[in-house]
Amino acid sequence: MILTVTLNTALDITYRVTSLRPHAEHRVSEVVERPGGKGVNVARVLAALGYAVTVTGFTGGPTGQVLRERLASAPGITDALVPVAGATRRTVAVVDQLTGDTTQLNEPGPHIGAAEWAAFLRAYDTLLADAQAVALCGSLPPGVPVGAYAGLIRVARSAGVPVLLDTGGEPLRRGIAARPDIVKPNAAELAELTGSHEPARATRDARRRGAQSVVASLGPDGLLAATPEGHWRAAPPSRLRGNPTGAGDAAVAGLLSGLVDGLPWPARLTRATALSAAAVLAPTAGEFDPADYERLLERATVTAEESAA
Repeated sequence: MILTVTLNTALDITYRVTSLRPHAEHRVSEVVERPGGKGVNVARVLAALGYAVTVTGFTGGPTGQVLRERLASAPGITDALVPVAGATRRTVAVVDQLTGDTTQLNEPGPHIGAAEWAAFLRAYDTLLADAQAVALCGSLPPGVPVGAYAGLIRVARSAGVPVLLDTGGEPLRRGIAARPDIVKPNAAELAELTGSHEPARATRDARRRGAQSVVASLGPDGLLAATPEGHWRAAPPSRLRGNPTGAGDAAVAGLLSGLVDGLPWPARLTRATALSAAAVLAPTAGEFDPADYERLLERATVTAEESAA
């Protein structure tokens, strides 16, 4: 079983409009609701690939109830979410059908009390006993300690379970010092962490801060990886227009499944790049067309990079 942790789950709502214009009234042509949050998106991609996945984190209120009902209909995913008194947040993505651009609105999430955090820690410790790998994903809801991911990484390492961390800001800074197996920041998160806007230098610097491997998402330019086995750049065959929401989560699913399968790094990066690109072409986060994935898997490129600083 692969475990994904989403402390700040969400009900993802996607609106489609013909053209998004400021200060104007819009007629929505389509509304899609999905259980969301980064780790939930990762879980849906993993389940679609055929892996057994368990999701944990927090959920509560009417929005949380809708999320759990929708999650129950997702094949291959086990719900181990911890109930809380506050209401699960909503995220709203507005897709401009004319340009293909997406505008994202994210609520902060419910406040987590000390007893609720303690209940999660007990559940997490129990779930690790059956986990082959764990992904710690996304923002921290109010009330959760800023060093939460660092603590969760240490618990997983003590249990012998490899960990992938996908977050930003201070939670990333503290988490990377706990020595996760893989860290997957995007370009902005990487620059904030290291102070460098040169991706290759920043990726190497991030690895020196404690992570065994660092894989940076560079948007349409693909992935840049610094690992003990070498340094690589992976890219899709061409720049793709579509909805980038969830593309990084699909990449996480590729990296995590590659780790579980024991794939060499170039094969992991090829899988992650193809899944990420296929997710861009899909209408909603956490989904991909298997035909797109197979086509992109054959055409994605991975090239070795110089490892010197």
